[in-house]
Amino acid sequence: MSTPHNMANIGDIAKVVLMPGDPLRAKYIAETYLDDVVQFNNVRNMFGYTGTYKGKKVSVMGSGMGMPSIGIYSFELFSQYGVEAIIRIGSAGSYREDYEIYDVVLASGAYSESNYAKVLTGNEASITYPSAELNDLIKATAEELDLDLKEGVIHSSDIFYHIDEAYKKGIEDNNCVAVEMESFALFENAKALNKKAACLLTISDSLVTHEETTAEERQTSFNKMITIALESAIKL
Repeated sequence: MSTPHNMANIGDIAKVVLMPGDPLRAKYIAETYLDDVVQFNNVRNMFGYTGTYKGKKVSVMGSGMGMPSIGIYSFELFSQYGVEAIIRIGSAGSYREDYEIYDVVLASGAYSESNYAKVLTGNEASITYPSAELNDLIKATAEELDLDLKEGVIHSSDIFYHIDEAYKKGIEDNNCVAVEMESFALFENAKALNKKAACLLTISDSLVTHEETTAEERQTSFNKMITIALESAIKL
């Protein structure tokens, strides 16, 4: 069975999926970390792969940019392909000086101005949350690996290029530590479908110091985050 956005058949996709935004990062992860890799999707060049990591079946698939995009792909994975957990592994811009380039951040919640949740389920709250069980597993895994992991509420924005400065009030009121564009929708889909979702982010640029990474670095240099996600995935 396929969907309009995914050519995979039932059984092609693992119960746990790592989901970077960039499909080329999905390709990099599959080729670098997984064994016995099979590509299950290339529709719209949104690459998806299944392989094994330390003997356990794991999938990785791109989500694209923004909540509508990850909303489609994650909803189909949860509802059509039997996926039980998705760990988003993305990049983020830091709102705080102490959240530095290449720091890995686990989202404890996602604040957003988006109407995604309201339209999906009628939930009018401006903040939504990941699976507490999955977050606890990720934190324990990072500790076992002796890898630093920061935590905080992140801002899931619909807007990359802001004009009106009024958006900053919500960030301040919710103590957001970084910004990205997808997790709010992922968390809402998981909650609506009784699945698990979490979000690991690597700080790729700072809105405080104005440091930034290149596109190539974002694609290939987030290895600490990827390792934490994979080691967590095989425990599920």
